[in-house]
Amino acid sequence: MTNSLSFLIRDGLESDIPACLQLDHHYETDMVWQMTVDEKPGHWHIGFLNQHLPRTLETEYQSNEDRLRLSLPADQCFLVAVTRDTNEALGYLSMRNEPVYGIARIHDLVVSLPFRRQRIGTRLIAIARQWAKEHKLNRLVIEVATQNFPGILFAQQSGFSFCGYNDHYFPNEDIAVFFSQSLT
Repeated sequence: MTNSLSFLIRDGLESDIPACLQLDHHYETDMVWQMTVDEKPGHWHIGFLNQHLPRTLETEYQSNEDRLRLSLPADQCFLVAVTRDTNEALGYLSMRNEPVYGIARIHDLVVSLPFRRQRIGTRLIAIARQWAKEHKLNRLVIEVATQNFPGILFAQQSGFSFCGYNDHYFPNEDIAVFFSQSLT
């Protein structure tokens, strides 16, 4: 008999931000998406290769208080996963509404390290998807650093498809890859 974690997902509040920032944002990976660029006159070929690393990369997802605060207004989306009994934060999702393009852009999807692989991230995505539909948006987009191979796999397993990249997107100038999913 397995003891499953009892949790719920609710709208995030300003008072949730400190607890979210204190979660274990650490992840490890043995693979990354390596970007290659082949530029010739009149032709560009850009590719991403699954690249095995010589050793395990241990890194920390860069949480950002300002990103979370931007997701607090009612026309944006900030979700928090908490335990049912103690209201302890387990994870969060921040998403911003881009109504001109009909897009909901997921900027943060974090589940604290001790609570991963318990379907919390999957539930956060499902509720974000429903929120976006209720706000008449037609596409979800999620951003992931190329070195966050677990995040890339999660996006793909959640039904997102690669749709682009930005070479110096993150504050540390890491490459972002974007995955999208139709809501129609």
